[in-house]
Amino acid sequence: MNIGLVGHVDHGKTTLTQALSGVWTDTHSEERKRGISIKLGYADTAFYKTEEGAHYPLGRRPDGGKDDDEELLRVVSFVDAPGHETLMAIMITGASLMDGALLMVAANETCPQPQTREHLMALEIAGIENIVVVQNKIDLVSRERALESHAEIKEFLKGTIAEDAPIIPVSAHHDVNLDVLISAIEAFIPTPDRSADVRSVMHVARSFDINRPGTRPGKMRGGVIGGSIVEGTFSIGDEVQIAPGRRIGEGNKAVWQPIEATISSIQGGGLNLDTAHAGGLVGIATKLDPATTTADNLSGQVIALRGELPGIHDTIRVEVDLMDTMVAGDGEAPEPVHRLRNNEMLMLNVATATSVGVVKNVEKNKATLQLRLPICADEGQRVSISRRTGSRWRLIGHATIV
Repeated sequence: MNIGLVGHVDHGKTTLTQALSGVWTDTHSEERKRGISIKLGYADTAFYKTEEGAHYPLGRRPDGGKDDDEELLRVVSFVDAPGHETLMAIMITGASLMDGALLMVAANETCPQPQTREHLMALEIAGIENIVVVQNKIDLVSRERALESHAEIKEFLKGTIAEDAPIIPVSAHHDVNLDVLISAIEAFIPTPDRSADVRSVMHVARSFDINRPGTRPGKMRGGVIGGSIVEGTFSIGDEVQIAPGRRIGEGNKAVWQPIEATISSIQGGGLNLDTAHAGGLVGIATKLDPATTTADNLSGQVIALRGELPGIHDTIRVEVDLMDTMVAGDGEAPEPVHRLRNNEMLMLNVATATSVGVVKNVEKNKATLQLRLPICADEGQRVSISRRTGSRWRLIGHATIV
């Protein structure tokens, strides 16, 4: 299953991911330079429980010994979302892959910070109800401030989707209370039941060219695609389609054509797999020209077994549910969300895909959206809606494809 780490910038999402998995997910050169997450980060780990009832993550047995396979509870994948306000679209993309979430709140800052509020709204829009709140950085504050911070968090959560979520105080930097946090995750974020899946579908979040510069043609390897299987299974040798695919033609005559590919290998949880099931994050190697997958070129696309693709749309009809107010920044008054207007431009997130839509034919709570980039989606799928305000896009609500 996939567990997201969300919250305001610099509240400790990447540090907690490393504490639970041993993986520092900020590997992009710009991320290291600026000290913030820019892309979605991924890390796999496993949770265990000793006979005495102590929970521990992979490689962290309390007695310092080796992990005991008989104590294994389950394997999980973490999705580390960026917290900076300008990267909200990337966070919403990550939310579409999450089965549950850890909402990070730093005890040394007042709650809520702007992106704490906006990320919680994004979880609500994505329909993620299984949430554990992590009160991080308790090592930096007094006992009195920790209790004051806890009260602020409780007040903030009232009336939200996370109103009844547990609040676990931790210090990710010093590995304090991780056992209690894992216990809460096991109790409040169950693994979804995917036994009724009738097709195989994967949402693409990243794509790569894994060949080093200067690799000789005979040693080149095909493109690699990363993401989460949301339905069914994929196996080595499967013939798949990737949609919307590639743009063919020019101007108004251009069409989008799904890309055909063959799966040559699969990796998940650091292991080579013959078959990958729904849940968790996987990497699929193909025989595609690596130029097709380089630099996240296929991010936002959908992979399915041949003949099982969702529909490809350049226009969608949606039922709209707008928020009352937009999330405000520090010191700003909340802005009311006005109704959609004909010909206005909106940013749309559908699963891992991001597109821009022009509003047409608004009728009460329904509208037609003409898309600049087509999407591959089913009826009933959720669409996150953001409106341009000043220099950035702000989340204003969601819609359902009808």
